[in-house]
Amino acid sequence: MADEAPPALKEMFNSARFRQLAALLADCHPGFDEKRFIKLTTTGLEPLTLLQRMRHGTHALRATLPADYPAALTVLRKLAPRIEHSFVGIMLPDYVGVYGRDHFDESLDALHYLTRFSSGEFAIREFLRLDLHRTLAVMERWSRDENEHVRRLASEGCRPRLPWSFRMETLIADPSPVASILENLRADPSLYVRKSVANHLNDISKDHPDWMLERLKSWDLAHPHTQWIAKRAARTLIKAGHQCALGLFNFTSKPALTLTSFKLAPAKFMLGQTLEFSFCLTSAARLPQQLAIDYRIHYVKAAGGTSPKVFKLREITLAPGERLILRQRQTIRNFTTRKHYPGKHRLEIQVNGYILAHSGFNLYGK
Repeated sequence: MADEAPPALKEMFNSARFRQLAALLADCHPGFDEKRFIKLTTTGLEPLTLLQRMRHGTHALRATLPADYPAALTVLRKLAPRIEHSFVGIMLPDYVGVYGRDHFDESLDALHYLTRFSSGEFAIREFLRLDLHRTLAVMERWSRDENEHVRRLASEGCRPRLPWSFRMETLIADPSPVASILENLRADPSLYVRKSVANHLNDISKDHPDWMLERLKSWDLAHPHTQWIAKRAARTLIKAGHQCALGLFNFTSKPALTLTSFKLAPAKFMLGQTLEFSFCLTSAARLPQQLAIDYRIHYVKAAGGTSPKVFKLREITLAPGERLILRQRQTIRNFTTRKHYPGKHRLEIQVNGYILAHSGFNLYGK
């Protein structure tokens, strides 16, 4: 029997979940109208996407919680620790972002608390859009908080290109207002926080690579936490062969290499099948060389033409005369974030930004 497909993400907010939330709300707030909340959340639910279902629940909270906003926050504070699924808990900060914009201080204080149980990264952006500098001043304090979830929110919430949220165009144009937040978190002991800082800097690198790299150069990259952030922050630039980014991490600027035995198979295959390739690198240098070895696939687009995507293979120091054989397999299948189209694709081997070999393959649809 074939494995059953996993449930769609939107099922995190299904009828059973909203009934469960209704029971928790009734326990937190005597007199809560469970039946009305269930009716509001389950009516028209099926066709909605994940985020639409979350917002559907937010509107139902508005209709059933106390009309007095601070009183509603009191209920949400009681509810937050009792929701077992952290993503489902995002509905509570969403309530703050949607309905609390006229209560700045109370709302940010609520997000400071609620983010510990889910994340206020989407909600805080409503306040950044409302009053950027006032909100960033609060977030700068959060970046020095003892709680890792609060510190993470300080970085994640003001990312210029946060996935699943609107772009912060002001910060895309000028990232300098968030500099102090990033400085405070540059060696954070929490991996959860460091991932956010690295992703934030990677966002910035897409519009202001020089600004991002100058900041990294000013940091103590010998510190393991800072080095981890910096390397991950520069990943897009490194994949693109940006020589300043490569140099920051001591990758050899012009590697002396020979590439032989490059094989790619099959040359023609169907969507869902696996592509395999291999090659050999030999160092022709007198000194060890630090190498970032990647491969790029130029995918065919719907309208024709191609668009490249870079994949990491290996980072290694190659001794003089040393040989390295690499093999890689990749299944070409559709994802929610990528649809493949038939046609001639190109695969390239890239080392420290230089293309050393290439070949092609034809993809056919099923």
